[in-house]
Amino acid sequence: MKRPALSFYSGKYKVALLKWLWLIILVIATSGGKDIKLFKPVPASKSGITFKNVITENVHHNALTHENLYNGGGVAVGDINNDGLDDIFFISNMGYNKLYLNLGNFKFRDITDIAGVAGRPGWKTGVTMVDINGDNLLDIYVCYCTKETVEGRRNELYINHGDLKFTEEAAKWGIDVPTYSTLGAFFDYDLDGDLDMFLVATNTKVLRGMEFESARVDDDPYAGDKLFRNDGDHFTEVTSQAGIISTGIGYGLGIAIADINKDGWPDIYITNDYIEPDYLYINNGDGTFTNRMTEHVLHNSQSAMGNEINDFNNDTWPDIITADMLSEDNRRLKLLYGQENYLEYALQVMQGFYHSTMRNMLQLNNANGTFSEIGQLACVSNTDWSWAPPFADFDNDGWKDLFVTNGYFRDYTDRDFLKMKNDYYLEKSKTKEPADTFWLTSFMTSTPVHNYIFKNNKDLTFTDKSKVWGFAKKGFSNGAAYSDLDNDGDLDLIVSNQNETASIFRNMIREHNPKANYISIRLKGPGKNTAGLCSKIYLYTKYGVQYQEQMPSRGYQSCVTTQLHFGLADAEIIDSIRVEWPGGNVNLLTEVGVNQIITIEWHDQNRRFIPEPPPERLFIPVESIVPYEHTEYGSNDFSRQPLLTSMLSPVGPVMATADVNGDGLTDIYVGGTIESPGKLFIQGDDGYFRPSRFFNFPEDLNCTDGDAVFFDADNDGDQDLYIASGGYHEYDVRDRALQDRLYINDGTGKFKKAAGALPPMLTSKSCVRPVDIDKDGDIDLFVGGWVMPGEYPLPQESFILLNDGNGKFVNAAPAMIPALSKGGMITDAAWADINNDSWPDLITVGEFMPIRVFLNDNGKILREATKTWFDVPETGFWNKITVCDFDHDGNPDFIAGNFGLNSQLKASVKEPIELYFKDFDNNGTIDPIITYYILGQSYPFPSRNEFLTQMPSMRNKFPTYASYADAKLTDIFSPEDLQSATKYTATELRTLVFKNTGSKFVKSLLPMEAQFAPVYAIEILDYNNDGNEDIILAGNKNAMCVRLGVMDASYGQLFEGDGKGNFKFVPQPVSGLNMVGDVRSLKVLTIKDHQFLLAGINNIGIVTYFLDNTSSGKTSGVSTRPKQP
Repeated sequence: MKRPALSFYSGKYKVALLKWLWLIILVIATSGGKDIKLFKPVPASKSGITFKNVITENVHHNALTHENLYNGGGVAVGDINNDGLDDIFFISNMGYNKLYLNLGNFKFRDITDIAGVAGRPGWKTGVTMVDINGDNLLDIYVCYCTKETVEGRRNELYINHGDLKFTEEAAKWGIDVPTYSTLGAFFDYDLDGDLDMFLVATNTKVLRGMEFESARVDDDPYAGDKLFRNDGDHFTEVTSQAGIISTGIGYGLGIAIADINKDGWPDIYITNDYIEPDYLYINNGDGTFTNRMTEHVLHNSQSAMGNEINDFNNDTWPDIITADMLSEDNRRLKLLYGQENYLEYALQVMQGFYHSTMRNMLQLNNANGTFSEIGQLACVSNTDWSWAPPFADFDNDGWKDLFVTNGYFRDYTDRDFLKMKNDYYLEKSKTKEPADTFWLTSFMTSTPVHNYIFKNNKDLTFTDKSKVWGFAKKGFSNGAAYSDLDNDGDLDLIVSNQNETASIFRNMIREHNPKANYISIRLKGPGKNTAGLCSKIYLYTKYGVQYQEQMPSRGYQSCVTTQLHFGLADAEIIDSIRVEWPGGNVNLLTEVGVNQIITIEWHDQNRRFIPEPPPERLFIPVESIVPYEHTEYGSNDFSRQPLLTSMLSPVGPVMATADVNGDGLTDIYVGGTIESPGKLFIQGDDGYFRPSRFFNFPEDLNCTDGDAVFFDADNDGDQDLYIASGGYHEYDVRDRALQDRLYINDGTGKFKKAAGALPPMLTSKSCVRPVDIDKDGDIDLFVGGWVMPGEYPLPQESFILLNDGNGKFVNAAPAMIPALSKGGMITDAAWADINNDSWPDLITVGEFMPIRVFLNDNGKILREATKTWFDVPETGFWNKITVCDFDHDGNPDFIAGNFGLNSQLKASVKEPIELYFKDFDNNGTIDPIITYYILGQSYPFPSRNEFLTQMPSMRNKFPTYASYADAKLTDIFSPEDLQSATKYTATELRTLVFKNTGSKFVKSLLPMEAQFAPVYAIEILDYNNDGNEDIILAGNKNAMCVRLGVMDASYGQLFEGDGKGNFKFVPQPVSGLNMVGDVRSLKVLTIKDHQFLLAGINNIGIVTYFLDNTSSGKTSGVSTRPKQP
């Protein structure tokens, strides 16, 4: 029967439709800003703000004569007339500055001429609003960077008279400094109640040769940073005596001030462009600072612009972000210059310029003096040529989001242009004719880009909301500031653009979601620090704690509001607000209402700030009980295979433990490298380990130990030693030094090499795992084949070594496990009876491999059952596997260490990393081409230089960088070539726990901290004696290709298990772990009823920790004296 048509305009249906429409509108309106256009641009016709930072080029002034021509200008916001509304000041690089008075409702009036703050002709950069004289009126400090004359560089200080008029008094105050200034930031570094100033400076010259060398050591009066102490009515320069670096090599572009270590004294972070590392000045509390960058931060941005310090993860510890210039777009990644030569990079590091990589860096404060750089994991590393990166809560959910200004008016680093420029200069040098730089700049392209805004996901990651939240428009932006311009409870944005009217963005979150609550706090500080700069604010609600420090100089050349904004989500009451003022006085407010602006005024409540003592550490670093130094043979694997993403040669040190001399004490073997052989250490009665005199095999000097294990090879009741030979760079295919070695123990700890006990095994190997495969009463071995030296990614043969009972082994792999004879680049393996049939089964992991399962069929054959035990192939860059019954159900589970998420390389089932390889150019070498997805499309990872180094014959096909920049793999190779190539894929890069259900392995996620870095070492223990297994993860990978940069964010991580297979991260200050470097092995040893953790770190040795998990007060007899820094 045909149904009658329904008219939605009739009676009840119309009512129903209206109800549904209203419900939809309500859902959208209360969505918390997830899918709304959060920011609305306010047109100049309404706001009255018509300022435009116009940059004009000519013969004398262009991007080649003035390299900083397009660095842009700053923005400052502040209430100059104390009417409760923030006003705006814009820097004009070439023209006159502008000051706009806020009239309310996003209407502004230009009062520049009335105020007298337009400035003089000359190149201007940064601006700060600050009450310099303590009269409760905001003054304005403007920086100059004029290249031509000293007098033209003198900075200006405009003193506010309270009637919208200012007087310039920089000379009177002693801060009319003629440096190449970027920004003056004011703070009370000596806690004497007034505001001092740090002046960031840059260099306008390109340093070369001897000029470069002298700039590293000689102070430069015009290009060096400076510190000024406020002495009441004038400033005194104290740069040198305060320990501030003032050489001309800095190229300072950003400053952030915060109490990094929370000792009550403000510290300073300076971002430097070019090769000079950033500076992290720790305040010593005595008027001096010490640059402790390399002690706290392991690597930094290569060409940093602006920066920001703020607590983005709500743990009350200030984190750091620095802005660099790496694009997310494939074309610009390939077209614009970036360092990629490993030898140049290594030389840079050797010369003291530290590890640096071109991308934004997000340094997570570990609250123990270390930082983990997680910008790529957080998804904020690639925002093109970036400038200001302020953190602020833009959607009022209680978590700070991230805004990034972006763009450079000329593609100065376009590789094709750079080649043209160099060729042009070379030709002019031959003819001795002057170069026409203005003509040359006409060949520089100009590519507008959009600004970025990221929503905080509350799990250490961010989501790009640029287009959704209203920042799709492309242009060139530099300075930026935030302020609640209309006092409606959300933060608006003010952005300075080049050659375009400045942008005012109105935040609409309160209109879309009235339950997005907030509170704004104005501080009224004591003495001349009227805005309470350097104060700390802790705010507590039902959702936890938020933390901010009062410091308006933020981002890039800019100054934000001093009215502190806290988003509260739907919290309807604030439990408490604690203000810690500079000097230590504390004010506490409780039961504070929401959705209001409050003023907190300093007054003495007889509460003082007392720095919290650090928590008791579980693992205490002590002097190493194993005196072994690991030395990696110097090699450059990229010279052998230019398309590697990382070096393969650094593999150790491995560790193996057993009682080798029958004295009841555990001894240890530590693996070696070429020309630095492994050593056997015997434990003494005092708990210390000493080298054995009875383990010396000079004939094995050229071997690299890929793995080692003690087991009873010959059934005589003692522990023999098997060493799997590995390595890459130093070896040829089927090199004799790749033969594995078996050393037979005579029962007293004396070893003899077992000649003829092993079959020929001239391959590079990664692991050896003993078990009685066939239950014949002796121990057999699985030996995992890794990669063919010089022929990555060709896999090596793996072995099943069956023991004849007397310590002689035959390779049964072809018969017992034919699928794995060359089954991939295996990195680790484990035996476990996963199906509870009493036979040991094999699980293997490897690079570009799925986790594979082989069931033991009565000791006769190992049948692959991977598809049965996994619903989808878990292909990854797996490095390590460790078996344990984490959920106590009787089934063996396992944890697999993977590459992690903190890299440019991302993978999923929909967007895998793929590796195609064959000898594409028929020159006798393997060509491995990795592809990965960028913005939904798959592209080759190699740059043009890397690609042509591997395959020079392709140069004619890609004569320019532009011709290669958009190329996909199908544009490079023919369908026939790709069809005949071997392809590997990786779809999962996370370190994971896999729970055994009895018939399946189901993956279980670990906390995000487990994804900070590649995991190469895993140790299972019960650190807190609760009967549940806990996990220690360690790894890192420093020998990466230059474009990827070092992967060093893990310091060793402890995860506490709940006995159900779930884990929580134990923070670094509590765990006490602080392993710096590439950890390749972990061992927990019990010595006299106490546990020690040993970490084998590549090119370092064995680091020792004492596990302090007892309350008995007994000692092990081994010294637990903390290791000296």
